[in-house]
Amino acid sequence: MGSVDDSACQSKTRSTFTTSTGGVMTVEVGAVTGELEAVTRPKEGALEVLVRYAGAEEWYTVEGSPIVLENTASLSSFKLCELHKHVVRHLTVPGAIVNGNEEPTSLREYSLTIDEG
Repeated sequence: MGSVDDSACQSKTRSTFTTSTGGVMTVEVGAVTGELEAVTRPKEGALEVLVRYAGAEEWYTVEGSPIVLENTASLSSFKLCELHKHVVRHLTVPGAIVNGNEEPTSLREYSLTIDEG
């Protein structure tokens, strides 16, 4: 299983994590593996999720992004940070094993619930 740095809230919506063997599926280049940086940001009723190789310049859209949310304009910084941590943890979960190989993780069919409490 990949790992995630729980200090992600220090930068609110950006953190570094290590993928599982299958990596993370992106729209632009397919699966990316290893140490990645993730950023999440509200965008027109959704949460956009991008990744890049740690230290690189080019960002890639995670397959399944953006995640549709309601009331993104009213989300507090704390709530955005919590949503970010949930997304990054999901991206570290190993994908399904198909023919002996781990599939990449994506955000297809992934949903987030905003807890108003």
